[in-house]
Amino acid sequence: MSSGATTWLHGQRKVELLAIADKVGLKDYDNLKKPELEAALDEHMRSNQTTLSKDTSLSAFFKRVGSSPVKKDSISVEVKTPRFRRKTVVKEDLEPTDISEPETGATALVTRSPRTSISFASSVPLPPSPSVVVNEIDRQTTAVRARIAKVWDKSGIVETSDSIRDTLSNTVTIESIANSLELWSLFSVILPWKHLLAIPESTLLGTPEIPLRAPDLFQILNSKFWSTFQIWVGTSVILPLFFSYFFNMTLKAKNGHVRHGRNVQSSMQYDPLTYNISKALIAWLVYAQGFRLGGFFNNQSVVVLEKAIPGGLQGILIGTGIGALTSIYEAVLKK
Repeated sequence: MSSGATTWLHGQRKVELLAIADKVGLKDYDNLKKPELEAALDEHMRSNQTTLSKDTSLSAFFKRVGSSPVKKDSISVEVKTPRFRRKTVVKEDLEPTDISEPETGATALVTRSPRTSISFASSVPLPPSPSVVVNEIDRQTTAVRARIAKVWDKSGIVETSDSIRDTLSNTVTIESIANSLELWSLFSVILPWKHLLAIPESTLLGTPEIPLRAPDLFQILNSKFWSTFQIWVGTSVILPLFFSYFFNMTLKAKNGHVRHGRNVQSSMQYDPLTYNISKALIAWLVYAQGFRLGGFFNNQSVVVLEKAIPGGLQGILIGTGIGALTSIYEAVLKK
C-alpha cells in the first residue's frame, strides 16, 4: 500500500470509502477500520482494474495506479507518518470523519504553543511597577480622608461640642444642674403623674398595653404644693443668692482695687463659694435644727421636701460641697 492510489484512498473519509466499497462490490467490510478498509479496497480495485476502470468516479484512483514508480515512492514516504499517527492515536470506528489530517495536528500544536499564552498575557494591561500601585492606593486613601474631613467640618459637630463643653465648664452650670435635679425630684412628689389612658395591646404588632401618664396639674390648686415649693425656693435659691451677692469675695480679687464703689477688675455678681456655703448652712438649720424662720416654714412641708430631695440633707450637703470645691478650683485657674 505504498502507491499513489493508496494515497488517494487515504485522503478519502471513511463514509466515502464505505460508499466506494459498496459500489465496487467489496464484501465483509462493515467491521473494518479505516486503514484496513483502505487496504482491502486497494487490493480489490487493483484485482478488478479491467472492470472498474470504466467507472469515471474511480478514474482518480486508476490514474495513480498507472503513475511512475518514483512518484509512488515519494508519495508513500510523505503519507507514512500521518497514517501511523492515525492508527495509534485515533480509534476509527468511533469517529464519523477523518480528523487525522496533518493540518489539524499542526493547528492543535500551534493552539497549545506557549506563544499563545504569552501573547494573551501581553494583551492584559498591567501596571509598569509595584510603586505605581502603591502610589495609586495612597492617592485614593488621601482622597477618601479629605472627603470624610470635609463632611465632618460641614456637620458642625466640633463647634457644637466645643460650645457645649464651654457652657458646662463653669461653676454656674454645675449649680444649675444640682438645683434642677432637686426640683425634678420635688415635682415628682408634689406633682405626681396621673394615669390618663392606655394604648391597648396589639396582637398584630406584638406590643403590650402601653399606659399614658401625665402630671396631675390639679395639685397646683392645693396649698401643700405651694408651701413645699416655697420652702425649696427659699432655702435653695433666694437666701443663698442673697448672701452670695452681699458677701462676694470676687470683688476683692487679687490685683483688683475699688474705685467709686466698683471693681476695676471684672468680677462675678454672685460669689459661687458663698452661695454653696450659705445653702449648706441654711439646709442644716432647717432640716437638722428645726429652724422654721418664725413659723414661715411649715413642719409637714419641710418633712415632705426633705424626703423628696435625693439623699435628703446629706444629698444637699454633698451637692454644696462639690459646688464649693469647683468654685475654688475655678478661682485658682483664673489667677
